[in-house]
Amino acid sequence: MKILHVDKNHPLIIAQFAELGFQNDEDYTSSKQEIEQKINRYDGLIIRSRFSIDNEFLKKATNLKFIGRLGAGLENIDVRHAEANGIFLAAAPEGNRNAVGEHALGMLLSLFNNLNKADREVRSGKWDREGNRGVELEGKIIGIIGYGNMGKAFAKKLRGFDVDEVICYDIKGGVGDENARQVGIMELQSRIDVLSLHVPQTERTIAMIDTEFIHNFRNPFWLLNTARGKCVVT
Repeated sequence: MKILHVDKNHPLIIAQFAELGFQNDEDYTSSKQEIEQKINRYDGLIIRSRFSIDNEFLKKATNLKFIGRLGAGLENIDVRHAEANGIFLAAAPEGNRNAVGEHALGMLLSLFNNLNKADREVRSGKWDREGNRGVELEGKIIGIIGYGNMGKAFAKKLRGFDVDEVICYDIKGGVGDENARQVGIMELQSRIDVLSLHVPQTERTIAMIDTEFIHNFRNPFWLLNTARGKCVVT
């Protein structure tokens, strides 16, 4: 079986496919149109986010048996048509959970302490100590919407910062753990100081954070979005 890799990744993935007897071809520079002209030669496709796999692409992939996406979601793949064509889809929902957890925590600390603004000002010769005085995480209530791999990783990173509580909301029940207590959406909206979004991009989550949703919160809050941009109406 032949696999086409169109996004670079750790060399281990190609090595392990080779051990299983797959032929691996790499093409990291051709356009989507050029890839379409030869995709019918391949049984498998490995991609990250280089281009979208739409129905027109799938029509040309007449021998494709599986698509592996190097990432947490499948939003750049036309899932309905792929599955209708019998193509197996795989993603890596846990692959970058630690990196996302660290990234979310770093964003929050930067936001609370005005680090980006202060850095720009100091580089331009301005020192505004009071204008950039920050706030502390201690005593804050952190809310997480989407308590899967990414949400859990972020909650774990918050341990040791003396936050008052971490609460989470998820459409799946029974996902709370020692790092976050699962609550209903109304309790989350009535209590939190910080909201961190960790949901996949689906029809249900696109534009979920809109004006109406925000107006349902009792208090002003900080918003972190490490999900997908389309989940928030800006």
